[in-house]
Amino acid sequence: MTVSTNTLTRSDKPDLATIKRAPKVLLHDHLDGGLRTQTLIELADAAGYRGLPQGDAGALSRYFHEAAFSGSLVRYLEVYDHTVAVLQTAEALRRVAREAVVDLADDGVVYAELRYAPELSLRGGLSLDEAQEAILVGLAEGEREAAAAGKTIIARSLVCAMRQANLSLEVAQLAVRFRERGVVGFDIAGPEDGFPPARHLAAFEHLRKANVPFTIHAGEAYGPPSIKEAVAVCGTNRIGHGVRIIEDIKIADLDDLSTAELGLTAHTLRDRRIGLELCPTSNVQTGAVGSLAEHPVKTLLRLGFRATLNTDSRLLGDAGPSEEIHRCVQALGLTLEDVRKLTVNAARCAFVHYPERKKLIEEVIVPGYDALARWGEGPTRVM
Repeated sequence: MTVSTNTLTRSDKPDLATIKRAPKVLLHDHLDGGLRTQTLIELADAAGYRGLPQGDAGALSRYFHEAAFSGSLVRYLEVYDHTVAVLQTAEALRRVAREAVVDLADDGVVYAELRYAPELSLRGGLSLDEAQEAILVGLAEGEREAAAAGKTIIARSLVCAMRQANLSLEVAQLAVRFRERGVVGFDIAGPEDGFPPARHLAAFEHLRKANVPFTIHAGEAYGPPSIKEAVAVCGTNRIGHGVRIIEDIKIADLDDLSTAELGLTAHTLRDRRIGLELCPTSNVQTGAVGSLAEHPVKTLLRLGFRATLNTDSRLLGDAGPSEEIHRCVQALGLTLEDVRKLTVNAARCAFVHYPERKKLIEEVIVPGYDALARWGEGPTRVM
């Protein structure tokens, strides 16, 4: 349904043009999954990397799209082999970070946490610190480039460690060193099944002692027990994905959510206001859910979970944040009010300090959505 932006109300379903105008917050987006295809080609050429399956940007985009939507996890993960292969120099990391910020600002994102594992960029002689420094330089350059174009965005870095490797403590120490220089937190990523987060307790303990927040990929390839471990054992502040928490909730009637019966892990997430970094397109691609129409983001939001909506991998998902939201509007019937709540949730879950979160909500997000709509039901209420 297309509705003129000057007659929208809370209950209307926004079109793509309206979503693009709305201020957005992005918490779960991997730098190595968001390269421009032309940039990937140019970086591969500069690095002498000959492994790309296509040399034309259009053809390469189609290849990635087909791989991502193939239903094959092997083909899906092949894409990261190509992107990581070209991210082995400071200049490449800097460029990709800068372009990511510019692209997100162009799509209406006002705050973004971009994540990457610097341990993946050590093949050419970079150190962990050098790789992270290059990313931060690129993020700052992207902010300035966006500002010159009249767009305001705050871009921060999440430092990832790979859960199948053994560098998590060193990477956690890196996050602490760079805490006041643009790194806002830590993440543990990589294959979830078979590599439980508790293997990295030393890293999480180091972060807690230094008051550095962290998120953990959980509840995607593995179910609620993975989420429980991330919360109860590791003490995570947010859950990366977390979509399978729906398996800990029994709902007799989706049209009557008062029938919902929550298990203890689901209760804990909701009670503690632990953010869920939901990534609908990615969750479908990796088989965590069967289709967008089955994705529980709307259900979790309306049950009062601190649900947020993210892209995960813009290259593989073939979508920026606005298109990701629009897909959910079409598949799930999200309203403009739903999108606003998801955005406020994300701002509340951001790893920047409280005054910055408060300012983002009160001075950017709420006025932005008020400007888009005729809030006929009375004053806007921040949930």
